[in-house]
Amino acid sequence: MKFYNNFTQEFETIFDLANADEQKVLKLWQGLGYYSRARNLHYTAKYISEELNGVFPTSFKELKKLKGIGDYTAAAIASIVYNEPVPAVDGNMFRVFARYFNINDDISSPKTKKIFWDLGLEVIDQKRPGDFNQAVMDLGATICLPKKPKCEECPLNESCEALHLNKVEKLPVKLKKTKVSNRFLHFIDIECDNGIAMSKRVGNDVWKNLYTLPKIETDTDLLDKGWVIDEDLQKDLIFISEEKHILSHQNLFIKYWKLNVSLDKMLNLQDKIGFEIIDRSNIDDYPLPKPIEKYLNKYYLH
Repeated sequence: MKFYNNFTQEFETIFDLANADEQKVLKLWQGLGYYSRARNLHYTAKYISEELNGVFPTSFKELKKLKGIGDYTAAAIASIVYNEPVPAVDGNMFRVFARYFNINDDISSPKTKKIFWDLGLEVIDQKRPGDFNQAVMDLGATICLPKKPKCEECPLNESCEALHLNKVEKLPVKLKKTKVSNRFLHFIDIECDNGIAMSKRVGNDVWKNLYTLPKIETDTDLLDKGWVIDEDLQKDLIFISEEKHILSHQNLFIKYWKLNVSLDKMLNLQDKIGFEIIDRSNIDDYPLPKPIEKYLNKYYLH
């Protein structure tokens, strides 16, 4: 709620959001994760502001054309805000429908999504589609849980086919497992006087357009010497801490190192590996990923 209030107070209209600097948008989003959502929100605000004269689309079909809005979000908005009878097919609906109607199709298959979509169109309340979608979401989030569902409390337990057939724990069927990769990241905290080195993340990778300490990525948790520019600096490198940060499809094994240098050496490093030198008093102006924020709060800002 704090994030929501801060966001809406800062950007009272879609035009305010459209005209905002991306760095400010990302800073307000900091701590919520999935930063691509903030970038898409910003892009879409610009599109609606500039191309649609600030008028938000009102139909499922038109909503889907907006960047960052897929079937689920479009259906949720269209049904809840504009009363269009379209089913919001998310993980909760997959689970509730699979169990209630005893559907044994693999939910990781694109073909199955159409089965659930068509079924949703058939059973959705035509007069109160938003309430219907929210009810299914709430049922899945609070009662029809992935593990240890509370079938005895469920208002649909007398007519649930999976419960009748003793198959609740076996549904929904999901055969394809998401592959999780391991990455080993070393962040170098380079400081001189009152300045610290920070790099803006670019490219299509995690934390795009956020700021981190300069990074070296390796194949293992060992920091190899491939990054070394000055062997004297390598000797001065101090290990600070490590942590594991889990994302939806990646496990990040992070180590933090510290390097105190003179201003001349800082400027020399800046020329060679590229980063911004940020004053300690301005660090709060920059959007940071959660691990970097935690590190700076613990070891740099206090």
